[in-house]
Amino acid sequence: MPGQAISLRALRGVTKLARMLVGRFLGWLLLALALVMLVRDVLTWAESGQLAFITAGELWNRVSPSTLQLAQPAIQRHLSAWLWEPVIVSILLQPAVLVFGVPGLVLAWLFRVRTKRPAAR
Repeated sequence: MPGQAISLRALRGVTKLARMLVGRFLGWLLLALALVMLVRDVLTWAESGQLAFITAGELWNRVSPSTLQLAQPAIQRHLSAWLWEPVIVSILLQPAVLVFGVPGLVLAWLFRVRTKRPAAR
């Protein structure tokens, strides 16, 4: 009927579905980025003969050096000074394939399509 309010139960169902879709999309996007980084690292290895993974910080510096330079003071000023040095620097020094792959795997697993199992009798 026109003018009838949407029930909270229906709204919760839509919100849950949206969260599931966004989580699943982000998980697969991160996994795709990890795969691209792995292919890049393997091709570099084949070309140079040395296996060296690109770090997340080096990748960020190559893609957008100005935002990397702005991130440190912004995080230290607006979030917390201790957050940059031990936490974010440690992440930036890790291989990009892991920085993208691990959260991607976690998100893809958490937001996977679950099939309902029949109840045991």
